[in-house]
Amino acid sequence: MVTRLMDNFTRAFRHGSSNGFYPVLQQAIGMDNAFEGWSPCTQAVVYYVLVPLSPPAGHAFHLELDSAAKMPGRNFRVRVELECTCAREQLGDNVLCFLHHSEEELSRNQEPSLLQTLCTGPYLDVEKTARWLYRLVRADWLLLPQSYQWHLMLLPSGRSCKMQLSKGNESLVVEVLFGVRQGDSDIFVSSQPTGVHFMPSTTWHETYAVAEANFLRHVARRAPQDSWHCKCLQLLTCVLMGTGFSSYALKTVVMHLLNTGALSQWHRREFLQRTVDILDYLRFSLDKKRLDHFVIGNERLPEEITLLPDFQRVEPPNLFWHLAHDPDAHREAMQEY
Repeated sequence: MVTRLMDNFTRAFRHGSSNGFYPVLQQAIGMDNAFEGWSPCTQAVVYYVLVPLSPPAGHAFHLELDSAAKMPGRNFRVRVELECTCAREQLGDNVLCFLHHSEEELSRNQEPSLLQTLCTGPYLDVEKTARWLYRLVRADWLLLPQSYQWHLMLLPSGRSCKMQLSKGNESLVVEVLFGVRQGDSDIFVSSQPTGVHFMPSTTWHETYAVAEANFLRHVARRAPQDSWHCKCLQLLTCVLMGTGFSSYALKTVVMHLLNTGALSQWHRREFLQRTVDILDYLRFSLDKKRLDHFVIGNERLPEEITLLPDFQRVEPPNLFWHLAHDPDAHREAMQEY
């Protein structure tokens, strides 16, 4: 239902913003635990979708790395540059060239450029883009077939578009993130907040969530019909809730095991043994004070997971880096384990 909703929204957004020079919204991509099938049972389900943005006519996006940040927490800025469209004009395209027409002519005959609407300086602004997306949702909701059955309430969020849908006793939350794809890869820079108290509105954080979701879809297509890998992850996420172990660390462990062992071993009847394997892998990682990132530096990813060449040649970042540099944190993690 969420996927159909986002497809309908995307079509409506394209129609509603077709007269201006706003980012072009591509098909939404479902990601994270609700779409991957392991939502912790004690949490309210939030459906995270990422909507890729493409530049409008006469514009180009260029990603600039914030060199002060290090993987896996790299930050970028999305520089917006104007491109010549004179050739398109000559072919009859109804787009004046922002570079070769006067400001007076442009202001009289054409909508403002993206630089004038959703940018701060030359950079695409996350918060301005979120407010624009909120306006589109509010304007287009009644045009969607889902509006006949569901009640929409927009929720506050500075770096995404968050909405609650309710119907009788049923309720769900959809958080729409947006991002720019790196090349043709499954790696994006996205609007998703990182937990940092202050994050500039022109900062976009690198995310591997789409690559991970695609890997788990790859597994689902090849695993036995009664595979319980998601059940194992769901159970342990619930058990370890409230401890220092993040659900992302557990997901990383499970993905490593899925990628290195036979998928036939994840039958329902092997549920207990696979759960023990996950805990053993976690204990081994704690002892080493090292848990390798699953995407970056992983040369054994399936071919259908598309990465930039540099991503598979670098050393995998250590998700347990803090344990290697803080004896007290390591001691506490061992006690919690």
